[in-house]
Amino acid sequence: MIDGIRWLAQAGGPWRDVPERYGPWGRVYDLFRRWQRDGTWKRILERLQVQADEQALITWDVTVDSTVCRAHQHAAGARNRGICSASRPAGATPIRTTTGSDAPAAA
Repeated sequence: MIDGIRWLAQAGGPWRDVPERYGPWGRVYDLFRRWQRDGTWKRILERLQVQADEQALITWDVTVDSTVCRAHQHAAGARNRGICSASRPAGATPIRTTTGSDAPAAA
């Protein structure tokens, strides 16, 4: 069943696509969820990280380049000018009103 979980992590598909040679997909999923809930996966990861760190296989340096971080215009405090039709309530008057000179000539 662990090989079924590994297969799914590598293939990246739905649980029902786990090959039958790894057991019924429902049992493979149940084992995965049980280990996820009780923290088994977290403990496995932590132990693997400790072993890799002891062998100097992990570099713990983290760098962040803020020049590539961009915020949406609304997050940056841009003014809302109300030009978007979604920002006007239904039944609101149009932005440009029709005047007598703009009206089509009567026949």
